[in-house]
Amino acid sequence: MPKVLVSDPIDQAGIEILSQVAQVDYEPELSPGALVERIGQYDALMIRSGTRVTAEVIEAAQRLKIIGRAGVGVDNVDIQAATRKGIMVVNSPEGNTVAAAEHAIALMMSLSRYIPQANASLKAGQWKRSQFTGVEVYKKNLGIVGLGRIGLHLARVARALGMQILVYDPFISSERALQAGARLVDLEQLFREADYITLHIPRTPETTHLVNAKTLALMKPTARIINCARGGIIDEQALYTALKDGQIAGAALDVFEEEPLGDSPLRSLDREIVLTPHLGASTEEAQSNVAIDVAEQIRDVLLGLPARSAVNIPGLRPEVLQELKAYLELAETLGNLVGQLAEGRIDALDIRLQGTLAEKDAQPIVVAALKGLLTPALRERVNYVNASLEAKERGIRVTETRDRSVTDYAGSILLTAHGPNGPRTVTGALLGQEEVRITNIDEFPISVAPSRHMLITLHRDMPGIIGKVGSFLALYNVNIAGMQVGRKLIRGEAVMMVSLDDPLPEGLIGEIESVSGIRKAYTVNL
Repeated sequence: MPKVLVSDPIDQAGIEILSQVAQVDYEPELSPGALVERIGQYDALMIRSGTRVTAEVIEAAQRLKIIGRAGVGVDNVDIQAATRKGIMVVNSPEGNTVAAAEHAIALMMSLSRYIPQANASLKAGQWKRSQFTGVEVYKKNLGIVGLGRIGLHLARVARALGMQILVYDPFISSERALQAGARLVDLEQLFREADYITLHIPRTPETTHLVNAKTLALMKPTARIINCARGGIIDEQALYTALKDGQIAGAALDVFEEEPLGDSPLRSLDREIVLTPHLGASTEEAQSNVAIDVAEQIRDVLLGLPARSAVNIPGLRPEVLQELKAYLELAETLGNLVGQLAEGRIDALDIRLQGTLAEKDAQPIVVAALKGLLTPALRERVNYVNASLEAKERGIRVTETRDRSVTDYAGSILLTAHGPNGPRTVTGALLGQEEVRITNIDEFPISVAPSRHMLITLHRDMPGIIGKVGSFLALYNVNIAGMQVGRKLIRGEAVMMVSLDDPLPEGLIGEIESVSGIRKAYTVNL
């Protein structure tokens, strides 16, 4: 039975899901050293923000297939090291959407009405109404940096409060912003015009200290800024200076560059700032949602099924996966086939999406084709996580083209592998919605359903070839499940594909190639 290590506190609902398929060890107080020592015995690791999955941990993970982060951010996981080792990393991008957006709204209201300070004052026996005169958010400009799921939900709520929405996000169009009831602007304009700014972006080298002395200087003196995203996006020293000098009116932070927050000058500020200890996802509903979401993904991967939200598999978003699932199987099958036909080193792989498939997202199909291509050589070492990296490290050049004019099938995939033995091509398509068919080998038309064991011959189209091959297979007690021949000209060159119930015995290929008229024979295992 697989083993799963849970090294951070998670909702019991997640534990129950994992227990359906695996032995679960719940160790929320595990030290970094103990994690390195023990990780080698586990097939899956489930974490929150407390556990740091470093390159050292991943190097020690001999059996690990998946790391599940019960939350959105995965900056506590070395994604590159995990990808290199073929370990899938998943998160829960939607589980705490509402919780994070609501916390940003709560902080905005707390800043506007001095709620924390008024509460503390009243509990201290004081009644100082005049000191806590706030401002309304109605008709104010809210600047949202990052219009992802959280930013989008926040925009909807803020519009209901009567706010005007500005958005900065370099990855969305003006039309997408308009659909959210927002106006797309550049970052400088957002900082100049917004009365409130809220951050909803990951921390990356590009976004670290995105909010700094320069950007803070652009803000109105009455403006306030909120960060419920990731610590480090705001330069905390620059923020302290801006607040202390009255350059801006206020700030609310739920995340910090170093957590827990240490001896920070931000603590010395009073009504200018609201601080909370990383509570964005800390609702009962969110904790249950993310635990269930990630536990289900770990369960599915351990059962051999795809994950919904893998962060290190390019393009495999849930909606894309659902739409392209059958084509991914087709691409992987074709990659596996052409890799075996190429017989040796492959220098380049050309991938052509044809017909209606030319309009789809190509990246997942490219990954699937590369996984299939490398499987004969790498076996279980290659998967959807590391296929692109493995291909790059082997110097395989990958090109992608599209051809909408091909109409033999609704959508088809053509792969060409280039190597020392020359180019080899295979084409495949779907019959109906899910039935995979190999439709062409080296420009010979066929229509064959792939099977686990296959015999392929290149030969002259002449009487007796099929009978002699069948006799050899019968002699070795190899049963034929199906067969088809493709040719271009009568008595010209031809290809034969034979689906077998049994693997070919050693030495049989040589005997088949000795038959007059057979130029080459291949045994293919898919």
